[in-house]
Amino acid sequence: MTDTNTQTEYQAAKVLGGLVPYLEVDGALKAAEFYREAFGAETAFAVPPDEQGRTMHVHLYVNGSSLMLCDAYPEHGHPHQQPQGYTMQLLLKTDEIDAWWDRAVKAGMEVVSPLDVMFWGDRWGQLRDPFGISWAMNAPVKK
Repeated sequence: MTDTNTQTEYQAAKVLGGLVPYLEVDGALKAAEFYREAFGAETAFAVPPDEQGRTMHVHLYVNGSSLMLCDAYPEHGHPHQQPQGYTMQLLLKTDEIDAWWDRAVKAGMEVVSPLDVMFWGDRWGQLRDPFGISWAMNAPVKK
């Protein structure tokens, strides 16, 4: 962007982390609200919705990292596609994982793999959100 008015109008929030997932979902603002409930996400920045209710950018903070969301814009070459082949991984502390898991399930996450001690020695479980995104939670086992 070179237009300073646009830069001032859409001042970017600080990006946390060295690799930031950017998810295209069907209902970015709804997903942001769901992630607030399920993961305690905080909205750092959101572009207001267009006349069709879509938004081109939502920036969330989740568990000390940035997560970006947007709606599909098929007229600009970005049609909605069902998520597949990846899992968002939340790395948690031993004493946090149960509270995070319970909050996410209470918010409406589907349990795919129950939380359990895995062969590598950590507690791990997998969930799916209403937008089709797979999420896993991982924490060390108390010693």
